[in-house]
Amino acid sequence: MAVIMKEAVPDRRAQGRAMIGRMLEERQEMLVLFCRVAGLEPFATDGGDGPRTLQGFCQVLIDYISAAHFSLYARIIDGSERRHGVLALAAELYGQIERCTETAIVFNDKYDRAQETEALDRLAGDLSALGEALACRIELEDRLIGALLTPGG
Repeated sequence: MAVIMKEAVPDRRAQGRAMIGRMLEERQEMLVLFCRVAGLEPFATDGGDGPRTLQGFCQVLIDYISAAHFSLYARIIDGSERRHGVLALAAELYGQIERCTETAIVFNDKYDRAQETEALDRLAGDLSALGEALACRIELEDRLIGALLTPGG
């Protein structure tokens, strides 16, 4: 029975690393599209790629947020994570991460299907606010990922 327990721990950690890896891939894709959307100038609805690029970004943004939720936070919420240091850090960071998530959701709700020029006129300012929220979220997530990947965390 001791052999089974020893095999289960590395397996669980390998699964955790794989989940974190997928979340980081989603993050990278989201950041690439963020830069692409930020570089659209001028942003117009005259048949250019702008609205399609923006909608693609919104989808990847939500995919990233979902991946982060299911890879990082779900194992803490469901009790799979038992290391006290990781749990304490997660409790400290979760409220801040949640505020960043709200900013991303509000952005998505506003721009996912945006075609109206008036909504698009505020895109630069909204992207700036979203960029700040994402930078904060990434910093906080990286702290949590570091704790999760540290043996004995």
